[in-house]
Amino acid sequence: MSNKLIFLGTGNALVTQCYNTCFALKNGEEYFLTDAGGGNGILAQLEKANISISVIRTLFVTHGHTDHILGVIWIIRLAASLFIRGKHSGLTIYCHDECEQKLRAFCQMTLTAKLQAVLDRGVKFVRLKDGDSFQAAGLSCIAFDIHSTKTKQFGYRAVLPNGQTLVCLGDEPYNPACRHYAENADWLLSEAFCLYAERDFFNPYEKHHSTALDAARTARELNAKNLILYHTQDNCLAERKHRYTAEAQQAFTGPVFVPDDLETLVL
Repeated sequence: MSNKLIFLGTGNALVTQCYNTCFALKNGEEYFLTDAGGGNGILAQLEKANISISVIRTLFVTHGHTDHILGVIWIIRLAASLFIRGKHSGLTIYCHDECEQKLRAFCQMTLTAKLQAVLDRGVKFVRLKDGDSFQAAGLSCIAFDIHSTKTKQFGYRAVLPNGQTLVCLGDEPYNPACRHYAENADWLLSEAFCLYAERDFFNPYEKHHSTALDAARTARELNAKNLILYHTQDNCLAERKHRYTAEAQQAFTGPVFVPDDLETLVL
């Protein structure tokens, strides 16, 4: 049985031609969602991908920036509503303490009392610390602090049923302090805010982001087998796959994947 990685969104915070970066790992009939973008567009993306909220039982939130966390409120709203009607077995949200605080505050401010009453029953928060293990959709995972310079952010390393490893580095450049969790991954997911050739226009380093070339150098350093680039610009969607792949291949000899929204990758 193969696992699938479904990209619900692939863009950075300010994109308008695609959705913000978030994705689902499919293991059998279960889905493990990572982040949910910046709004209720996540509902449209899930519908287009033919993924029902009822089969999403685990969700990992990397950090509290708007383009990653606000869509989670819509997932909570629907999961809670379905739970009340007996159509959802319960949603578990894995995140660090700051994300949990934000999500609980958002829920208090925006959800009805009836839906809020489902929190900690039908919608449960599991607060993770650096190095904590957790299970999601039958996958064994370890969460790690990426040592963000902007806001607290976690990534994770997941072991697939076939023994392969998948590492989510979050949406900032790799920090050597995470090497133990990030090295020798079969699948390395890395942000590539823009092309190195466009760095003077998009200023990735001022925003503490990577270019496709930087991500490729990181993948080479970490001995990754496959590199997946996401959290990109949307200025060249028609050519993005070709241009980002070509730049990354200047520094990384393994396979490079630059997915479009709703594209599925078989792992």
